[in-house]
Parts: sequence; C-alpha cells; structure tokens
Amino acid sequence: MTRRDAVKSLGAATVAGASGTMLLPQAADAAAVSPHAGRLRQSVARWCFARTPIAELCAAVKPMGLVGVDLLGPEEWAVPAQFGLACTMGNSWGSIPVGFNRLDHHDKLVADGQAYIPKAAAAGVKKIVVFSGNRAGLSDGDGIANCITGLARLMPVAAQHGVVLCMEMLNSKVDHKDYHADHTAWAVEVAKGVNSPNFRLLYDIYHMQVMEGDVLATIKANLPWIAHFHTAGVPGRNEIDGAQELNYRGIAEYIAGTGFGGVFAHEFIPKRDGMTSLREAVITCTV
Repeated sequence: MTRRDAVKSLGAATVAGASGTMLLPQAADAAAVSPHAGRLRQSVARWCFARTPIAELCAAVKPMGLVGVDLLGPEEWAVPAQFGLACTMGNSWGSIPVGFNRLDHHDKLVADGQAYIPKAAAAGVKKIVVFSGNRAGLSDGDGIANCITGLARLMPVAAQHGVVLCMEMLNSKVDHKDYHADHTAWAVEVAKGVNSPNFRLLYDIYHMQVMEGDVLATIKANLPWIAHFHTAGVPGRNEIDGAQELNYRGIAEYIAGTGFGGVFAHEFIPKRDGMTSLREAVITCTV
C-alpha cells in the first residue's frame, strides 16, 4: 500500500472504538519507551497503519511514549486528544502532484487553504503538510518562485490561527516521479523566500537519503528551516533496523543534541508485526 492509497482508504473509513492498550516491554525497554523518556518528541504516520482503526492505534501508541499521530484527515483530527495525544501533522487539502509550483493552481489551493486552516486550528492541528507539485517540465527557478508566491498568500491566515505549513521533500527517483521539491536546497530556497515562521519544511530522512544522502550535514546546515522529521529505512521504506543503511540511533542522537523541539515521526512500512516494529523504532530513537 502506498501513502496515496492509504490516505484514500482512510478518507472513506469510519472512526472505530479502541480495543485496548498495548503492553509495555519489560525491564530496560519499558523505561526506554516511557512517556517522558528521551529528548525527541516521537510520533507515527497514520497511513502506515491504515488498517488499524484510529482509536485503536492511539490506544496502542500512547504507552510507547509517542506524542501523537501524523497525517490525519479532518475526520480523525479529534481522536488523538481522547488519548492524551495530538494530531502532530495534518494531511494537506491538496495533493502531491498538484501543488504550489504552478501559478494556475494557486487560486484553488489558496481558497481551499483559507477554508481548511481555521478548521484544522480549531481541532488543535498546528502543522499541515503541503506539496510543491510535479515539475511537468517547469524549471527549478520558476517552481521556487511560484511556490513562494502562492504560499505567501496563505501566511496571513496561517499566522492568524497559529498554524505552520510544512512543505515535504520527497524523492523523485523511486516513489514520486517528477516531484519538484526533491532536494533540500530547493525547498530551503522556498522557505527563505516565504520568510515566515508559519512556513517550514518537513525533512523526510528516507526520501532525502534516496536523493542526496549526507543526512547529518544537510540537517546541520538547514535545521532552522526544518520543523518536522519523518523516518523510514533505506532501501525499501521499511523498518529502521540494522538491515538498512541509515544509523537511526546516531541520527536521533544528533537531532536531539541540537535541542530540536519539533516532532520526529515514524513513517515506515512494516514488513513484520507493525506494532512490534514501531516499538523497536521508538526504543532506537529514544535518546
């Protein structure tokens, strides 16, 4: 299941009741995933557990020490709060291929955003993902300039409601062919141009490792523009364990050492039991 397919499936789903909480690991592992352990505020992407009812997912992840659930649509925004959690990133009102890099998309995206942002804020959603859109032959310079123009139109309503729009960088090599914001430097130029505390970047470690590597140096150089992280193993977008090429313990240590106050959210597709893999990822990144 892809993220796009999962989001469509979730949009049609109804909210179900919780079926109980997950037992904590024993001994040292229990301490490692207690709600107040570690310097990183960890979360999990909803679509990776699309088959689990949202209330059941919240009940399961709360004892792991997660602070919330990422990428929820309006029909699920209110559920995490029932479990002492937050919606740590709201889904966009737009789509991945159709974004702010083209002027002819702006009027609809802005109008929809002006309606969507106040509703998200009222539900306690403080960050919303947005997308550049696909290149479709557009130059990098034009795409950056157009994104700045369109996103700047939404900064007043975002500021009024205390919401931060976060552009996600995605790889165009494997998962999102032709996506424009496929390198950190490109997205940083957009952030500099918008020049607002209500616009920041969602740095997906998996996607940027696929496209450019050099993860720690890139984060160090651009951290003031980054408000949110996503994880997944490379290659394959699966568990963040020793079978893939990234040292997530080291990455978590580095980010935590900067005093980063945003959210570090897990967005991998489990190959094994999903909750077991998620618990292991939380332990790995509890630093």
